[in-house]
Amino acid sequence: MSTKAKLMKVLTGAAIAIVAFQCAGAQSGQTKTAANMSEVAKAVKAAADALGMPRTGGPGGALLPEIDVINRMEILGSGTSSVSGQTVKTEYHAALGYNPPAMRLEITRTNAGGTPQHTIQTVRDKYAWDESMMGAGLVPGKGTATPEMTTVKQRLLQIWILPYGVLKAAFAAGDKATVSAEDGATVLNVPLSGELAGVTLKATLDSKNFITKVVAQTGGGMDIEADYSDYADHGEILTDIKSPGHIVEKQGGSTVLDIQIKNWDANNPYLVFPIPQNVKMATQQSSKVAER
Repeated sequence: MSTKAKLMKVLTGAAIAIVAFQCAGAQSGQTKTAANMSEVAKAVKAAADALGMPRTGGPGGALLPEIDVINRMEILGSGTSSVSGQTVKTEYHAALGYNPPAMRLEITRTNAGGTPQHTIQTVRDKYAWDESMMGAGLVPGKGTATPEMTTVKQRLLQIWILPYGVLKAAFAAGDKATVSAEDGATVLNVPLSGELAGVTLKATLDSKNFITKVVAQTGGGMDIEADYSDYADHGEILTDIKSPGHIVEKQGGSTVLDIQIKNWDANNPYLVFPIPQNVKMATQQSSKVAER
């Protein structure tokens, strides 16, 4: 793709973003001042500004209410992950969106013997499935989509523990989100809803208002922790949208993923997450059984 075509893709993605930062920047067309913003709103706005999420604009340079320009993204990285207690070389490719919440995660793990294992795990709303190839199960004879209903919450959580997800969730939570100070750092506490009701995100901000740690408190004794560092613009086209350069994820205190970012395209790449019919049917059948 040419540089001009890529730039047009970035501008188009920004133009169609529609989520206004009403709680932290604009409401009814009027900008709030720091004095009349809540402490939560101040923290959310500061963190969103650090990431480059809110932007203003308009014809002729007219100032419009701030909008969230980040809705879809792709992440490429490499490092290690843990499988059955063994650390293995890992290639990581995540494609995700927030409207609707969906993610396709491709991981290639190579064991000590040099044998690669490739998996594609997908989730959208209340549906989760594995793909034998990208788009499997949509066209007869083109790959297999295997329903994985029990993994919905686990996979959705991967979307919301990202720094952008935390702030979007805080915006949606409204006055249910709280802010506190721990060891001199600002901490956002954000309750999730929908499929993830009962889970609370605890996000720590550093002195530059970047989210450096997110703990998903699930109440099941296996909290998930994600540590983020080395923030920079990691996009192929630089647009001043900041993303972590290093991600470490832990479960129950043990590291399960440690990757360095190669590319983080947060400029609304074209992504779709259609749900295979057999996955819909399996989910519906599972729901009927649960209701009995």
